[in-house]
Amino acid sequence: MDLGIGPSFAPLLSRRVSSEGEITADGLYPLRYDEETKALLRAPRRQVIALDSDVVRLADGIARRRPLGVQDSASQFVQLTWLFTTQPERLQPGQTVEFPLALPRRMEVWTYDVLARETLDTPFGPVPTIHVKPRREARMGSDLVAEVWFAPSLQYLPVRMLIRQDADNFVDMMIERLPQQSEREPVAR
Repeated sequence: MDLGIGPSFAPLLSRRVSSEGEITADGLYPLRYDEETKALLRAPRRQVIALDSDVVRLADGIARRRPLGVQDSASQFVQLTWLFTTQPERLQPGQTVEFPLALPRRMEVWTYDVLARETLDTPFGPVPTIHVKPRREARMGSDLVAEVWFAPSLQYLPVRMLIRQDADNFVDMMIERLPQQSEREPVAR
């Protein structure tokens, strides 16, 4: 996932995150997370998390026992898509989804609340979605918090992501075109 703030020829901030791993019967099994952040007038910062079979080594080198189902900042969105595809009953308003999340400086359980059905206006028309939000507030100097709108008619892919650093600093991303695997227009469910 690539994110840029400012003009593409001279962004004020850019961040590239990637996750490598395996697909298992229980979903994603991340093995490595890379994050590179570049900010105007600052040296680039790179953080890596290594997720071995029994240990998670955070970006600062601290090792923690690998909990069952652990995800990283990038794989969490794909894991949620996998969960909702294989267990659509979990995407009903009022449900929650929890899993351990390995972040560059710590590891903790994150809880996502399934909030409500919403139809989003996209460049290719209205798309019925379900809004999912982590049960935490964005705070300056803390981890980024991402609300996600998943589209059941588009194989449960995210259609919108609202990523907050704090109350005043956020990025709101909306899908621009139909995903390649979508052969037809989305239908209301």
